[in-house]
Amino acid sequence: MSEKRKVMAPLKDIRVLGVTVYLAGPFMLMNLARLGAEAIKVEVPGTGDHTRTSGPFATPDGLTDTQETENHVSTRFLKRGQGLKSVTLNLKHPEGRDIFLKMVEQSDVVVENIAPGAMGRLGLGYDEVSAVNPSIVYASISGYGQTGPYASKRAHDPQIQGMSGLMDINGAEDGPPTRVGFYIADLVTPLFGCYSILAALRERDRTGRGQYIDVSMIDTLTSLIFMDTLEEELEAGISLRQGNDVRGAGATGLYHTKDGDIIVTVASNDQWNKLVTALNKPVLSNNPKFATLVERNRHVSEVKETLQGIFIEFLREDAISLLENNSVPCAAVRGVDEVMVDEHFWERGSLVPLLNAAFKDPIPGFVASGFPARFSGGELPKSKGAPTLGMNNEDIYGNLLKLGGGELIRLRDNGII
Repeated sequence: MSEKRKVMAPLKDIRVLGVTVYLAGPFMLMNLARLGAEAIKVEVPGTGDHTRTSGPFATPDGLTDTQETENHVSTRFLKRGQGLKSVTLNLKHPEGRDIFLKMVEQSDVVVENIAPGAMGRLGLGYDEVSAVNPSIVYASISGYGQTGPYASKRAHDPQIQGMSGLMDINGAEDGPPTRVGFYIADLVTPLFGCYSILAALRERDRTGRGQYIDVSMIDTLTSLIFMDTLEEELEAGISLRQGNDVRGAGATGLYHTKDGDIIVTVASNDQWNKLVTALNKPVLSNNPKFATLVERNRHVSEVKETLQGIFIEFLREDAISLLENNSVPCAAVRGVDEVMVDEHFWERGSLVPLLNAAFKDPIPGFVASGFPARFSGGELPKSKGAPTLGMNNEDIYGNLLKLGGGELIRLRDNGII
C-alpha cells in the first residue's frame, strides 16, 4: 500500500509513567508508546538510565566513544527509548515522591522494573499509588517475580535463560547448554506485560478500578518452553539439545550448499514426499529407513547425512528455487548484514531509522526496530526518537502539573528534578 494512510493512535488517551532501567521495563514502556500512549520515563537527575552512560554515543556525524554533549546519547539507549518522553525526578526525596504521586493522579498506568520491593521502600508501591488513584494499572517486571523463593535474587537475562531451562534445550547435542543469542527474556516478557496492561485497562472500563500486575522473566520463559512436549523426550532419554535439528521432525534442519546454508522443514510424510519428488534421488525413495516419519526420526543421522550429500552439489538459490517450486518449506540462512538492508522489512515498517529526538536526521549506519504488526485502520504514530535526559521536564511539569519556571529552577537547584 503506497498511498498515504491516516495515523491511528489506539492508546492516545493513555498516560504511562515508567520507572524503568536497562531493557525489560523500557521495552514495555516503548511498546505502549508505539501504540500512541504518552509514555513518560522517570529518570535519576544527572545520570538517568544506566544505559545512557554505556557508549558508544551517537552524534549527527557518527559514533564517538565519549559523551561530548548532553545531546550525544548511547546507541543502546536510543534503541530502547524510541518514542518516550524523559523527565528527571529524585524519588528518594520527599518532594520528589510527592511530585510523582501528583503525576500518578493524572495517569493511567505505572510500570517499573527496579528491584522487587524497591518502589515500596520509596513509598511508591502499588498500595501508595492506588491510594491516590484507585483506577491506576500498576505493572512490575522482575527476574523472578515479586513473590516466591527466588524473588530476592538478582537477575539479568543470562541468569534467567539458565534458571528457566532454556539453555538446557539450546545448543549442539554434544555441546554445553547455550544462551540464545539475544536478550529473549528481556524482550518477550514485556510483551506479556503489555497485553496484561491492556487487559487490565479493559477490565477498568467495566469496573472503574485498576489493579497490580506482577510479570517475571523466569515465569515467561519457563511457560514458553513447556509449550513443547519436553516430557516425552525426557522420558525417552533423548537429548533436549539438538542444535539445528528439530526434535521429532525427521530431516528438518540446516544444510550446507556450495555457497551458503539453507534451513528446510520436512516434519511430515507429505513434506518428505514433496522433498523426494523435488530432489529425484532413488537413494531417498528406495530406503525403507526413510519411508515414514517414525523411521526417519529413528535414523535421523543417516537421513541428514544423505540429504547433505545431495544439497552440497547445489548453489543456495538453486536449491531454494527447486524446493519452493515443489512446496517444500525452506529458506536461506542469512547474515544480519543481509537482513538489515532487506527492503521487505523497511517497506513493512519492522525496521525503521534510528532517531535521537535532539537531532533532525537519523543516526547513520544504525536501524531501530519498528512495530511488527500492521493495522488496516491506519499507520501507528511515527516516533520522534529517543529523548535526551530530562528533555520533557518543562513540558510535563509545566503543562501537566502547572509548575512555573521559577519553581522548576528551585527544584533543579535542589536536586529534585
